[in-house]
Amino acid sequence: MRGVLSNVWFDRYKISRDCLEHLESIDAMANSLGAVIQAEVRAGVPKHRMIIGGFSMGGAMALHLVCRYHRGVAGVFALSSFLNKDCSISERQKSTTIYPLPELFQGHGTGDELVFHKWGGETTAVLKKAGMTTTLHSFQGLQHQLFRPEIELLHSWILTKLLPDPHQREQELLGQSFARSFFFLYTIIVLCWEMC
Repeated sequence: MRGVLSNVWFDRYKISRDCLEHLESIDAMANSLGAVIQAEVRAGVPKHRMIIGGFSMGGAMALHLVCRYHRGVAGVFALSSFLNKDCSISERQKSTTIYPLPELFQGHGTGDELVFHKWGGETTAVLKKAGMTTTLHSFQGLQHQLFRPEIELLHSWILTKLLPDPHQREQELLGQSFARSFFFLYTIIVLCWEMC
């Protein structure tokens, strides 16, 4: 934070929507994470079979990564995350590429005192204006943490995005599709709050 060394995805001037983005550190991390995505592509997983997401700063990093660099993925999720008011993901992003913005799953607790729920809602509005299909799932009283019902809802959304066939989803949920999954390559890249 503010240049002090720590295990975070990118630097922030402060934890607030009312400040500039630290694009130099965001772009540097996006390049590093882009190498992970390209390694998955070389391993045989096409981008349209990937979902990228994260919690807190990991979710913000996932949004930058997907909206500015890797739009061809199946989806993106951001849990308890926000983007700055004047973020580089804006309405003008709509026309910059042939790939549309992927669908966003957002989860946020109404009791979050670090990343306010209001910031999540404002981020939703910015992304909708940029042309993204997004749903903000609010969890009453939840603070800045993960929540089992939130993860279960996210899990269902991921299966819907990666396994559009209801029969495949049913088999995956029953845990009987190991042999089938071998032929059904997909990748989910999760960015934690801090770099692990």
